[in-house]
Amino acid sequence: MDHIEIYVSDLMKTKDFYEFLLVGNLSFEIYQEWSEGISYRKNGFYIVFVQSKNLNVKYNRTNVGLNHLAFKIDSHVQLEVLRNKCISKNIVLLYDEKYPHAGGQDHYALFLEDPDRIKIEIVVE
Repeated sequence: MDHIEIYVSDLMKTKDFYEFLLVGNLSFEIYQEWSEGISYRKNGFYIVFVQSKNLNVKYNRTNVGLNHLAFKIDSHVQLEVLRNKCISKNIVLLYDEKYPHAGGQDHYALFLEDPDRIKIEIVVE
């Protein structure tokens, strides 16, 4: 995959969230930034977030379209550190009662929500 672009309801909240997650914890870098958007890049792939002008329709991951985004992390230890940081920042954790095996017994991952309630999965590579 080359890139993905996602429209968001509040660019500032999105930037705060993804800079914490992607830049601060998953080794992405800020790639492009302009008044209505920002992108983050790692290993030739980039993800773009753009401020939506249409705020009447809210995102719902059970509708047709995107269900979630999944990112890799290198180790169980790094995932646990990230989980603790998310808890301290009051980031919504999903399926936390099943952590770290919410995706199955052989699947080691953390699930959380971004500011628009897009489900994010962080999976140990």
